[in-house]
Amino acid sequence: MAIIRVGLVGLGEVAQSIHLPVLADQRDRWVIAGVHDVSPSLVALCTSEYPTAKAFETAEALINSPDIDAVFVLSSDDTHSRFVRAAVAADKHVLLEKPACLTVREIDELLVLTTNYAKTIFVGYMRRYAPAYLAARDELPAFADITHVRIFDLISEGRHFLKKSQNILYPSDIDSALLARGARERDTLIREVVGADAPADLVRAYRGLTALSSHHISAMRGLIGEPVRVLAAHRTNGGANTSVTFDYGHFACQYDAVVDDLGLFDAMIEVRSNTKRIRIVYDTPYIRSLPTRLEVTEAGPLGPVTRTFGPLYGDAFSNELETFHRHISDGTRPLTDLADSRRDLALMAEIIARMKEAGGR
Repeated sequence: MAIIRVGLVGLGEVAQSIHLPVLADQRDRWVIAGVHDVSPSLVALCTSEYPTAKAFETAEALINSPDIDAVFVLSSDDTHSRFVRAAVAADKHVLLEKPACLTVREIDELLVLTTNYAKTIFVGYMRRYAPAYLAARDELPAFADITHVRIFDLISEGRHFLKKSQNILYPSDIDSALLARGARERDTLIREVVGADAPADLVRAYRGLTALSSHHISAMRGLIGEPVRVLAAHRTNGGANTSVTFDYGHFACQYDAVVDDLGLFDAMIEVRSNTKRIRIVYDTPYIRSLPTRLEVTEAGPLGPVTRTFGPLYGDAFSNELETFHRHISDGTRPLTDLADSRRDLALMAEIIARMKEAGGR
C-alpha cells in the first residue's frame, strides 16, 4: 500500500481533534509531511507532536513542495477556492473540508479548472462515510414507497465537547489585520448569495447552512437523491435555527437545525414508508469513535418489530480517509467531489431565496 505524504493547510479545531490523529493512526497509508497555519503557536504545537511534519512559512510553499503528495485544505471557508486552485496548479491530490466553497460561482470556476484533472479532489462530508449511513442504503424502502423523510440537527459548538475531552489550542497570536481581512472576504462571498443589504440573521442562517447543514443536505442527497425544489424555508432565533421543507414529488423531506449552548448533540435521518422506518442516529463528531446506530422498524403480525444495528464504533473520519486513499490508489472518482458539492451550494442558495420570501427573524 502506497504511503501518501500529506500537507495540512489550517491547524484549527478539526485538524487537531480529528485529522492529525486519524492520519497518525493510519500510518500504513499516510505520513504527515508538512503543516502550515497563520498561527505560529499552532505550527509549533503540531510540529512538536508530529515529528515528521515540516513547518512551511506559507500555504503556497507547502502546496508547491515536491515533498507533498496530497494537500488537506482545512483553512477558513473563504480561502478554499484559492488553495484548491494552487493545489491543482501544483498537480496535487486534495482533501477539501466542507463546504467546498461559499458560492456556486466559486465552485463553477473550480469545475471548469478541473474538467480533465487526473488527481483526486475529495470533499470531506464525513457523515456519508459513517457505518450506520452506509448500512442504511441497503435497508431503504423503495423510492416509490417513501412517504416522508425527517432530518434533525441539534448541536452546540465543538468547544462544548472538546474542552471536556481534549486539550485543543485556540491561538491568540494570529495577526489582527489578517483576521479582519478574512472576515471581510468571507462576508463579501456570503453576500453574493444573501444580498448586499441582507439582515444579520439571514447572513447567520447562511453561515449555518454552509457550516452545519451542509453535512445533512449532502447526506440527504446521497441517500434519497435530488429534491425537485425547496418548497419552504424559515429562520428563527436570530438565524441560528433553520427549518426547510424539500419537495420530492410524492413525499416531503423536513429538515430542522437547532443551535444552542447546552452542550448537547442530537442528529438523525429518518426515512419512512407505510410499512417501514429506517433511522440513522449520529453522536457528536468532535469525540472520535462515538457510535452511530441504525434502527429499522417494520410492520409485523404482532405489531412493529425493530432491528438495531449497533452501536457501530467505526469512525466516520477514519472511513473517510481510507476512502480518500483508495480513490488516490485506484484513480477512481469519489462520490463527494466538487460536482456533488455544487448541488449542495445550489440548494443552499435556493433555501436563502425561500427565506427571503418568508421573512422572519
